[in-house]
Amino acid sequence: MTDAEDTAPEAPETGTVAEAEAPRETLFEAPPIAEQERMVEAILFASAEPVSVRELEARMPHGCDPAEALVYLRKRYDGRGVRVVRVGDAWAIRTAPDLGFLMQKETVETRKLSRAAIETLAIIAYHQPVTRAEIEEVRGVSVSRGTVDQLLEMEWIRFGRRKMTPGRPVTFVVTQDFLDHFGLENARDLPGLKELRAAGLLDNRPPPGAVPLAGESEAGDEDEAPGQSELFED
Repeated sequence: MTDAEDTAPEAPETGTVAEAEAPRETLFEAPPIAEQERMVEAILFASAEPVSVRELEARMPHGCDPAEALVYLRKRYDGRGVRVVRVGDAWAIRTAPDLGFLMQKETVETRKLSRAAIETLAIIAYHQPVTRAEIEEVRGVSVSRGTVDQLLEMEWIRFGRRKMTPGRPVTFVVTQDFLDHFGLENARDLPGLKELRAAGLLDNRPPPGAVPLAGESEAGDEDEAPGQSELFED
């Protein structure tokens, strides 16, 4: 055998063994871990509810590892105003516990008055001091305790003087808070009956024989009836 024959290159191997040793190519290449971290951050930030690793994996490109990306993301948010926290089997971005007080907000709850409460309040404002029996006489129906309690709780009415009649029933009057709320200097500044009906606050006319509201008498006199103060005591 000659030297040339000794140095001749060997023929390339063929078959399945050579093919297995060749680098494997895939159709999709996973993004860098830094980009995966950004993807996880975006999904958690935009989600109102916690997101599981499986959901993250389903949303992210093929080949991504959201679990590993979460490890880096948690470290990056460590000590910041928000944190990446685990909620059950899912993950979410939440405010740091020591900053929770910044998220508190005080609001004023607006409560609507019922038709009965509006009518009762109007009758008290125009007839004060007025007893429960007189309120019921004007409305034509009984006044529930809950209606009166609601107005008392709102501090729009208060107990007035007792009437010097049998049983000495307690009376009700409007408060300064009521006047302040509606920008009134005193009860005489209240709108007339026609204005109230036009606004839909009073639809029913008082039954026959009921005392007309102050400022709405036939004579148009807004003054207190003569001798009315003699019916009450402090």
